[in-house]
Amino acid sequence: MARCLRLLLLLAVALAGCAPVRTPPPADPPLTRRLVVGLALGGGAAKGFAHIGVIKMLEASGIHVDVVAGTSAGSVVGALYASGMDAFAMQQSAISLDEASLRDVRLFSGGLVQGRKLQDYVDGLVRQRPIERLKLPFAAVATELETGQRTVFRHGDTGAAVRASCSVPGVFEPAAIDGRHYVDGGVVSPVPVDAARELGADFVIAVDISARSDGSLPTDMFGIVGRSVVIMGQHLGAQELARADVVIRPQVNGLGAADFTQKDRAIMEGEKAALGAIPLIRARLAAARQIPSAVASH
Repeated sequence: MARCLRLLLLLAVALAGCAPVRTPPPADPPLTRRLVVGLALGGGAAKGFAHIGVIKMLEASGIHVDVVAGTSAGSVVGALYASGMDAFAMQQSAISLDEASLRDVRLFSGGLVQGRKLQDYVDGLVRQRPIERLKLPFAAVATELETGQRTVFRHGDTGAAVRASCSVPGVFEPAAIDGRHYVDGGVVSPVPVDAARELGADFVIAVDISARSDGSLPTDMFGIVGRSVVIMGQHLGAQELARADVVIRPQVNGLGAADFTQKDRAIMEGEKAALGAIPLIRARLAAARQIPSAVASH
């Protein structure tokens, strides 16, 4: 009897050793959500060529932009990008562009640039499509002269909206649209982060090419006025830039705002600044895409 019990015990141990080992199921991958990525391109006249370099690096890194907002020079690049042009096509257009092709001075308006050439230039490159028919949702920010209010153009003539956004006071004539008059969007929104949000962006990459005080003391009236405008723009822009998820700042402060001969350098500075920001953009995008477990459980 005892011998039988020992045999049964040995048999049970042997069977237990042959039992399959149960491994815990793999953990569920974290849930993610689709983000609308917005690009907010700031003003800076000829420094705006840096935006092309930024877009070049975003495209090369596989970072897809869904909506675009632009102020002043940023509205020019933004409109072309929203129309479907890639960064290389924009660079080719920039290389062939000179200041004379955009300048239409009217003596009876005090020697100001009319802006019609700029409007026609943009409309030609977007193939006469209005804003609402561009490939990507686009907004151009301008300042209504009658009220001082920020105006966001999301419909209508693309070239006219860009012209309004670029109408630097004292350089361009105010742009007339539907009985109202508009000047440069940088007066109220140097880098249009809020406009990108209004287009539906969950995540905004802002590009700031605005001028900064260099620490020197202006010695003439125009220098003092110019420096005052820069200081006002810095404070105004800082508030809106704080609402961006990532800010890219190409080192273009040493370039002249009206210097079209430095296009290549501006594009290169945009590439360098964007390349340096790619790891941060990817990290913050990954974090923003995560759905909190408390939300996912519902």
